[in-house]
Amino acid sequence: MKFNMWLSVGLLMFIVANSNQALADRTILNVSYDPTRELYQAFNQEFIRYWQDKTGEKIAIRQSHGGSSKQARAIIDGVPADVATLALAYDIDAISERSGLIPAGWQQRLPNNSSPYTSTIVLLVRAGNPKKIKDWDDLIKPGIAVMTPNPKTSGGARWNYLAAWGFALKKYNGDESEARHFLARLYKNAPILDSGARGSAINFIQRGIGDVLISWENEAFLALKEYGPEKFEIIIPSISILTEPPVTVIDKNTDKHGTQDIAQAYLEYLYSKKGQEIVARHFYRPSDAETAREYAHQFPEINLFTINDVADSWQQAQQIHFSDGGLFDKIYEYQ
Repeated sequence: MKFNMWLSVGLLMFIVANSNQALADRTILNVSYDPTRELYQAFNQEFIRYWQDKTGEKIAIRQSHGGSSKQARAIIDGVPADVATLALAYDIDAISERSGLIPAGWQQRLPNNSSPYTSTIVLLVRAGNPKKIKDWDDLIKPGIAVMTPNPKTSGGARWNYLAAWGFALKKYNGDESEARHFLARLYKNAPILDSGARGSAINFIQRGIGDVLISWENEAFLALKEYGPEKFEIIIPSISILTEPPVTVIDKNTDKHGTQDIAQAYLEYLYSKKGQEIVARHFYRPSDAETAREYAHQFPEINLFTINDVADSWQQAQQIHFSDGGLFDKIYEYQ
């Protein structure tokens, strides 16, 4: 039977992390979002070697994964994260505003607004594309079961929603009432809203639920790598959104833990040549121009828009679409 990577890797990371932690001088905790498990498993091993070679100190790194908003809430509520590597800037802004653990200007402390890699949203379908899905407007057709997580808990789900919103605005020449109707029909076709992106991927890929998965690009390529083109195909939509997952040190926690130096170096190493190669090998788009050129062959060309093309800021997008009583609630209330 084929090795089931996604169900086994979490247990493997738990065993390795706990074994390493017992031997470590210091430990840091990276609280991250759903689809980064494999990325940070590889990156952590490399950074542990780098840090020991540089300083002689043995360290351990623990990982925590879940829906991005749930992870942000966990940090606010006291999970002792040393770093946060989440799906979108709004979730880290929420940590800053509601807990005071990091300064308001956190996003200016690292290059590219503290986003060491980017991604986008694509469509994953079953081999042969039996429902003939080619673009976003196929997702609103009767009889199409769409897998996507819940925008109230998942950062990836909010990117999915805004990718579809941006398509609808373009299709209907900026008519927001038509775009709202488009999103209502799309979510009417969504039988399950999981709390995180990985949960939706497992439902679609392993449990065979649904006809199409609205997916992080890296998650779709991971599925294709694991299961092969005889199981799945990636559909590149006519337009999608540039996703910019940010990272930050959680300052007050690292001050308390005495880990500020490790946490800062950990995030800076994401921007190094080695860090960017690990990012690219896990199908995230590297921010370093040279590495991006080296790995350009593995990424399809996509017509991308940004969050600022559909909202003034993440704060505005959150307020209009995802806050309690916002457009998503109104759309989903009448399903």
